[in-house]
Amino acid sequence: MLRHIFHHRGAAEGCAHFCCTKIEDFGVSFGTFEVFSHVNLHVHCGELTAVIGPNGAGKSTLLRAILGEVPHRGSLRFVDADDRHTGHPVIGYVPQYLRLDVSAPTTVMDLFMACMTARPVWLCSARRYRPRARENLARVHAEHLLDRRLGALSGGELQRVLLALALDPMPNLLLLDEPVSGVDQNGLTLFYEIVADLRAQEDLAILLVSHDLGMVARHADKVVVMAHGIAAQGAPAEVFESPVMERIFGIRPDLRRCCPRGMDAGEEAAAWS
Repeated sequence: MLRHIFHHRGAAEGCAHFCCTKIEDFGVSFGTFEVFSHVNLHVHCGELTAVIGPNGAGKSTLLRAILGEVPHRGSLRFVDADDRHTGHPVIGYVPQYLRLDVSAPTTVMDLFMACMTARPVWLCSARRYRPRARENLARVHAEHLLDRRLGALSGGELQRVLLALALDPMPNLLLLDEPVSGVDQNGLTLFYEIVADLRAQEDLAILLVSHDLGMVARHADKVVVMAHGIAAQGAPAEVFESPVMERIFGIRPDLRRCCPRGMDAGEEAAAWS
């Protein structure tokens, strides 16, 4: 069950020749309420595509539709460089948060074991899974957290643990749903640096939902503005300097400072809340 939270597979165990996720004429409705419609988006390997927008714009629902957790209209294709269908890739997923009992004695190692085996954790030997868990945590600079209680982790530490879980096995497509919401500045910076390194080293296709304009400007290859559909998409400079930003959000980001003109970090967060 926990493995399903962090990984989604189709018929195949990943695609060796996966190149691009093509989202075409996507739409999601709940009853008579239309969350978004006519979404067309290509997510390429080796690129980080950031999805920004006001609350309720459909950003998280888009990720859930890609995962197959909500019904949708339109087509979703995973193709190679010649635009041929490749089957279904391994998709890694990092949620905004993980509901857990902070008073429980559950450790990071226990969480990895729960994801690595279908058997109850107490019936398995940790020795067998420990090297694999340590190796995955090392990818996100968190191997020292292996025996730490989950309830004792900071927000940034927990999100790095969840990222490590999403990387086992290494996915073709990585979905990040506001993964550092509420994390302090140091933890936020470290998380994005790790994601940038993974994109370069593993040639990952990454789709990130974020409210942090500064980090998006610094790390994204492409930015998508959602407002019940796609209002704008392109390179960060192109999108942030377009009239769409001011029309939808009432602000025009200044990329020289990676935050809106005249706003400090607190004011920027308030504008996007």
